[in-house]
Amino acid sequence: MSSHPISQCNELTKVSVVIPTFNHANFLRNAIQSVIDQTYDNWEVIIVNNFSTDNTIDVVAEFNDPRIQLVNYRNQGVIAASRNEGIRLATGSVVAFLDSDDHWFPHKLAKCVVQIDQGNDVVCHGESWSSEGLPTRAVYYGPVKNSRPNKLLFRGNCISTSATIVRKDVLNEVGGFSINPEFITAEDYELWIKLAKATEKFIFIHEILGEFRRHDQSASSAVQRHLDAELSVIDHHSSQNTHNMANYLRLRHRRSKAIYAAGRAEMRAQHKLAASRYFYKAINQSPFFLRTYIALILLLKPNSKVQS
Repeated sequence: MSSHPISQCNELTKVSVVIPTFNHANFLRNAIQSVIDQTYDNWEVIIVNNFSTDNTIDVVAEFNDPRIQLVNYRNQGVIAASRNEGIRLATGSVVAFLDSDDHWFPHKLAKCVVQIDQGNDVVCHGESWSSEGLPTRAVYYGPVKNSRPNKLLFRGNCISTSATIVRKDVLNEVGGFSINPEFITAEDYELWIKLAKATEKFIFIHEILGEFRRHDQSASSAVQRHLDAELSVIDHHSSQNTHNMANYLRLRHRRSKAIYAAGRAEMRAQHKLAASRYFYKAINQSPFFLRTYIALILLLKPNSKVQS
């Protein structure tokens, strides 16, 4: 299907694609190519390079496209700072995020810009998740009702960074990504909550328009780090809610779900002792999250093998 009519009718809507990167040269080549292959062509790419020591600069130079710029920016280990630098440099009215190890399918921008032009502020589509040694799976985000502030806070994240485009003025209104070091690995989740407080104009496209590369993050230190970050985001935003018993119980239930998810990550890695500790902590937070008990039963079964 040709997208030229879409591209022409949306020619005033420029999309700034922000790609933070560090030593991902081989992946980056694929990510950039996936933008060049878009059927919608009114875009610029801003690659925010955290002074990579591989051949990242050479890879970018290969494309020789004036719409692609690379800026070296030392983010001190805070990827949110790199994304904010990309937002600052963006000349488009819309910002799209693409991690350097992910890529898009050709009609992604065309279909997302249509939704922006219809008055939406945040657009998110489905992705194909790929993990080494595992079959790919389709993941759909949303729905819209789950993108409201309290739904995001108490139910959990339902949005993915590389699948999302946002109006730049709304990003600026909420201050972009937080660079709070306590939020590192969950800074995107924190941004979605801020955006949800600023606008209700979220839309989710029930179509796979990109691929998310899921790396092995099974090391216990990585699991704990992400859990700590997620809990920090939850605590930060829940502190702004009315303090009553209902919200107190909802908060404990939400924290239990986050701890349970950490247990599941350890379970997939066959770290049974670590997983069991998380599950018991989850029960201590809230005894009413039934999936924790099911996971414990599976974990304690002799010779149990847990599939991702």
